[in-house]
Amino acid sequence: MNSRTEENYLKTLLYLSNKDSAISTNDISKLLQIKMPTVTGMMKKFADKGWVNYQSYKPIYLTPEGRKQAALVVRKHRLTEMFLVKIMGFAWDEVHEIAEQVEHIKSKAFFDKMDEILDHPSIDPHGAPIPDRNGEIPKINAKALAICREGECVQVQSVRDSSEEFLRFLDEIGVHLGKKIQVTKRHNFDQSMVILIDEKAHTFSKAVTEMIFVTEK
Repeated sequence: MNSRTEENYLKTLLYLSNKDSAISTNDISKLLQIKMPTVTGMMKKFADKGWVNYQSYKPIYLTPEGRKQAALVVRKHRLTEMFLVKIMGFAWDEVHEIAEQVEHIKSKAFFDKMDEILDHPSIDPHGAPIPDRNGEIPKINAKALAICREGECVQVQSVRDSSEEFLRFLDEIGVHLGKKIQVTKRHNFDQSMVILIDEKAHTFSKAVTEMIFVTEK
């Protein structure tokens, strides 16, 4: 069984590898707020387990087995979030911290039963794909709102920031999964956008548009 600490490292490695396949110990240290020597020690341990390709002062890469182990942790987290929303009635901005605790339960049967009760969902409450029992992550065909053109009408597929502050901001302006929105203006000087939501215009910063992923209506 993987320890809680190992699982947190695995999730961080998967997150970083999705941004850039080459990972540095400095990236890990910053995200987990852990000292570099401690990170280095864990990467050596992961290399011994066959989860990463690691050499001192060189980029770190997840191996296929490491990616699978990381995806299985993410599966537990996202299933828990979905269970909390769909079965227990929590709001989507209330579930992340609870799921952070529940995801470290070791019982595979516990999460398989959760999956069964939910009728095997493919995405979590924020639209992120839920890995299957084998650690395979479904492909989601979506693009960042940030790259949409003026006049484009799109539908919100997922949000990449699950913080309470961001999700409550989206709630306040009526943005949720499946919401239809339109890009009415792009400002080149700062990459902000004017978005039409329920016939009301809202200005989104570049940081916000990079966190919202959409599909064509």
